[in-house]
Amino acid sequence: MGGYIMDLTIVALLIVGITATIGVITNGVGTRFFSGNKRNEFVDQSTSLQTGWNKVGGSKK
Repeated sequence: MGGYIMDLTIVALLIVGITATIGVITNGVGTRFFSGNKRNEFVDQSTSLQTGWNKVGGSKK
């Protein structure tokens, strides 16, 4: 029974790990090849929105 649980755990971890890896690889390929000129669209929008904001945080001594 212990061997079955160990095998089930290993297979489950492999399935989750492979699925996560494939997701990251697919996202990278999609971003690189299919985004065109809009690759930094959200970063640029966020940066332009935050222009002129006051810095927040404590003083550095």
